[in-house]
Amino acid sequence: MFKNLIVYRIAPGWQCDLTQLEEALARTPFLECGATQERSTGWAAPRGEAHGLLAESVAGQWILRFMAEAKVVPGSVVARRVKEKAERIEKETGRKPGKKESKELKDEAMLDLLPMAFTKQGSMWVWIDQAARTLVLDTGSQARADEVVSLLTEALPGFALALVHTHTSPQAAMAHWLATQEPPAGFSVDRECELKAADEAKAVVRYARHPLDIEEVQAHIAAGKLPTRLALTWDERVSFVLTEGLQIKKLAFLDTVFEDKAADDGGFDTDVAIATGEIARLLPDLIEALGGEAQLGVAASASASAPASAPVLASRSGSVTGPATAPVDTDPDNAPF
Repeated sequence: MFKNLIVYRIAPGWQCDLTQLEEALARTPFLECGATQERSTGWAAPRGEAHGLLAESVAGQWILRFMAEAKVVPGSVVARRVKEKAERIEKETGRKPGKKESKELKDEAMLDLLPMAFTKQGSMWVWIDQAARTLVLDTGSQARADEVVSLLTEALPGFALALVHTHTSPQAAMAHWLATQEPPAGFSVDRECELKAADEAKAVVRYARHPLDIEEVQAHIAAGKLPTRLALTWDERVSFVLTEGLQIKKLAFLDTVFEDKAADDGGFDTDVAIATGEIARLLPDLIEALGGEAQLGVAASASASAPASAPVLASRSGSVTGPATAPVDTDPDNAPF
């Protein structure tokens, strides 16, 4: 649960309860693609249960699950079908199809092929933290994030959002940490980094599984290359890669997070409590390390820090329910996210 993070600040005026959220999501449930439908999106039950709730609450943290399914039709197969149709028309009429007719033939070919196409599914975890006024999306794609944000803002009256911005840009901060070999308090620099030149050449240097406290890295930065990605560890509990756009990627919880977890613990509620509890503490520290939050747009009146206490295990009814494990993507490496 939660491998990548894009973080938004929710406008302070938004008010909603869980029942209202459930009703809003129920208007666009996820349905599998129809025979001639290329793509389908909507909301699915986070616990993976048939006819389950679309909005779950664990210790006050709201968890949603956005689903997408797409039909896979290789371009070469479509081109071959279009060619066959065009050759048939030329044989029957003695003329080649024009540009407009060729486009229509392509649409016809897609309709012919879609019922036979394979499908792939992907899901995105969506976390609403009302106390901290943050929306956290489990995706590394801004385009996918924009799609979910559009759905939410259309469904929820007054739900205005803005990406979190900091006084110091992530790129400038990462360059400083590498150049001085002094990471911010509570963080350590790991062994992955990407540096990119700002000139027309756009030269790129990548380090993977390599120490970064070397003169070569400092020389690249002195020569004008700027970090676009940097691997960090927070409080010896969470490792991640920070990007120049303030996205968090490759999020992983370290062994220290699970030291106090009983051997028989598990399930959806536990996964949510661990993930939201750790991230809720990580985000304020990261924002502070980047000079604090720049109060822009809808974030102007919102707090830049999350609650200090971690969520405890509880569901909406106060008891732990649901399947033994949270549902997983059917094909995470090739999912639509």
